Amino acid sequence: MWPARRAAGIEQMSLSRSGSGLRGVRVVDRFVSNVTLRLDSKGRVSIPASFRSVLGRDGFAGLYCYPALDRPAIDAGGNALMAEIEALIGQYTPFSDAREQLSLSLYGTSETLKIDGEGRVSMSATLKHHAGIADAVTFVGLGHKFQIWEPGRFHNELAEATQKVRALKAELGSRVAARDASGARE
Repeated sequence: MWPARRAAGIEQMSLSRSGSGLRGVRVVDRFVSNVTLRLDSKGRVSIPASFRSVLGRDGFAGLYCYPALDRPAIDAGGNALMAEIEALIGQYTPFSDAREQLSLSLYGTSETLKIDGEGRVSMSATLKHHAGIADAVTFVGLGHKFQIWEPGRFHNELAEATQKVRALKAELGSRVAARDASGARE
């Protein structure tokens, strides 16, 4: 079976060949795309259905959130995000300054938001202030996690990221061309 798109996001299937047959099919759900939604009169917002489906299969009850460390956005996810944070923090010696600072920044500012029966969450004033959120949000899939942005800030960030990726693509293309040219001379 080849990669297939499902309503809940992208399922990526990685297949490996062993002799004449296939072995080891691994299915991984990812948060993909971006969706802009308005907060309701009570300050709640619906998590996109595709994101809720990924969270549901992840097995996390609620939505784990913290202010993004380097962007005016909120990082959000479930068990996959928590596992990545644990792995990152686990690289440092227990009780070291770096470990304590990472723990403080990632756990000390985090919140677990309850998802109601309608798939909505209420963000705290602290989270909304960090991201500059007033009346609308943009959910942005980043694979194992997603971010919640103020829509205007997201569009500015996306434009900047697109420009940087285009420059990187051109640079990588130049490297490949140079490598191919030097290989042709040998």
